[in-house]
Amino acid sequence: MSEKERTTLFIDFEFTMPDRSSRRRGFYPEIIEAGAVLVENSKVVEEFSSYVRPMRFPILTERCRSFLNISQEQVNSGITFKALVDKLKSMAGSKNCQIVTWGNMDMKVLQQNCQQASVAFPLPGKQIDLSMEYKRFFGDQNQTGLWKAVQEYGREGTGKHHRALDDALTTYHIYKLVEKDKQYLQKPEPATIGDMVDFSKLLNKFA
Repeated sequence: MSEKERTTLFIDFEFTMPDRSSRRRGFYPEIIEAGAVLVENSKVVEEFSSYVRPMRFPILTERCRSFLNISQEQVNSGITFKALVDKLKSMAGSKNCQIVTWGNMDMKVLQQNCQQASVAFPLPGKQIDLSMEYKRFFGDQNQTGLWKAVQEYGREGTGKHHRALDDALTTYHIYKLVEKDKQYLQKPEPATIGDMVDFSKLLNKFA
């Protein structure tokens, strides 16, 4: 499948967080907001955004509400986790659809949530952690945060940080920029006459 024909789903989730003081027994992060952007032939063909009701720990902690700026009412009005899985499956149910996230937490949490809910993992395609691609490509020692990466590219992010759909769209923008830069590096511009001058001989003249 050529690059042009590839279908890619960009995903971002927000999850529940425990309060620092009270460690809830058996706590694990659950998806409470999902954003997804489906891209075919380099065009956005579908966007999806929804709050999701957590199953195991339905009441959000104060830390979670304030950090993500998500209210209990918003989450209560969300879709079920099963409905989220069905939606992801309908958007990217084939092995030819690659999945791109920023960091590896989104897929880890989705897999864990699927296990807890006894439902099949809905995304069979190749998974790409764009933050690791970015790190390898730019030789960064540390993994870069999503919005810091956008700013390093001289762009502002799309919408609000920690809004799932905005983060998914921002991930897509960075993906396009990285792919463009990769192509540029693979196909260097033809050398100009200036480049062809033997600079070692020129420097010897001044040595």
